Amino acid sequence: MATRTRRPERRQEPLSRERIVSAAVELLDTVGEGGLTFRALAERLATGPGAIYWHVAGKSELLDAATDSVVTTVVGAAVAGDDGRAPPHEAIRALALGLFDAIDAHPWVGSELARTPSGSPLLRIFEGIGRQVQALGVPEAGQFTAASALLHYVLGVAGQNAANARTVQPGTDRAEFLDTVATAWSRLDPDEYTFTRSVAGRLREHDDRAEFLAGIGLILTGITTPTRPTG
Repeated sequence: MATRTRRPERRQEPLSRERIVSAAVELLDTVGEGGLTFRALAERLATGPGAIYWHVAGKSELLDAATDSVVTTVVGAAVAGDDGRAPPHEAIRALALGLFDAIDAHPWVGSELARTPSGSPLLRIFEGIGRQVQALGVPEAGQFTAASALLHYVLGVAGQNAANARTVQPGTDRAEFLDTVATAWSRLDPDEYTFTRSVAGRLREHDDRAEFLAGIGLILTGITTPTRPTG
């Protein structure tokens, strides 16, 4: 009696650009940019690479779409949470912290934002920050500088934290790691590294998110403090 050949299981949902991008985000979180290939993505989606190319032209477009997906979620959540009722400085803190946490959860996002400085994901962030800078009443001549300073601070700190996370061995205890670095700082030459030695204890006990928000506060204070005429 002939036996029936079991057919491979078919995907239950139709393939769409949204499903492809969502699967790409999951793959990037798991294996990083180097592991994102159309073959690996096709296996995850139970389809062929050709079907994916119908929706996405290549890896560069896929990375941009995945980054935009994460950024859009963060900016959208900040806008929904603000609803025009929160003071601008609080809205900026919420957006900045949302991006900080998003890049912490998806370290590849920071790299992609730096790789495409004129791309739409970065512009979404710049627009979100810029509107709040305008709402703060910053003079028009200083709005670009203020929004740029905030943007670069957010991406710089979040990106550096993500890079640090990649260099630390998996399973490393954060407290022990910071204690080791702080101890090394405290043993530096006192004449050449006076300041670094003085803040070694602060490094040992600091909280990344709290320090990040403190930096945002410093920038906002500078933005909203009227400058005195010179001369």
